[in-house]
Amino acid sequence: MTTTAHERADLLDKLGLATQNKAALGQVLGTGSIGQATEEPDGRMKATIRIHPDELTWDPSILVMPHGGDIELELVNDDMNTHCALLPSNGDRKFIWLVNHSHGHAHLNLDGPGYYWFGSPTGNDEGRGLTGSIVVLGDAPPEARLDRPEQPRP
Repeated sequence: MTTTAHERADLLDKLGLATQNKAALGQVLGTGSIGQATEEPDGRMKATIRIHPDELTWDPSILVMPHGGDIELELVNDDMNTHCALLPSNGDRKFIWLVNHSHGHAHLNLDGPGYYWFGSPTGNDEGRGLTGSIVVLGDAPPEARLDRPEQPRP
């Protein structure tokens, strides 16, 4: 599911991406759409990320996962130019070469909450806007939290 321009602000608020001390990524990446990964019955998630012709942006440019885990991405390059995708994943990054009018699949493991950045490092794609992020919602597991008093939460 992706957003249109007029739905963007409402979805940023709903997901908590536009609020200070939450996941304020919606303020960082000001262009592009927002999408949510769909969860399969086995817990794995799926999403499609596309490059439209002559747009040099990922669609969605912000992909939201409801929790950490495994995700299968389908990457589609509908553009007339060759691009690639350098994607985050626990253990090692994934690189997918996307010639014009092609698609590829990537299996990622993002087990902790946070922002994970991806882009197309070929040519000057990233400098021209072909960057995106995957936001993993959730809280750090108890074993990863700092040993300090409870902090006020918004």
